[in-house]
Amino acid sequence: MGNFCWELYCLEHGIQHGGMISAGSTSLADSSFGTFFSETGTGAGKYVPRAVFIDLEPTVVVTRTVSP
Repeated sequence: MGNFCWELYCLEHGIQHGGMISAGSTSLADSSFGTFFSETGTGAGKYVPRAVFIDLEPTVVVTRTVSP
């Protein structure tokens, strides 16, 4: 579930798989962009998520511990 959320956030904000912003994206002007992403600090324009989602709901935890 958490991975799906980040994929959606990246799609909505124009972030590519490598953390770079898509050409023509207006995400930096969006006020919510800084809520989810921060620049790596290298000056290369690469962005990373600012949060980690952990699902502790019991059926999810049991499914993950039982599955191969």
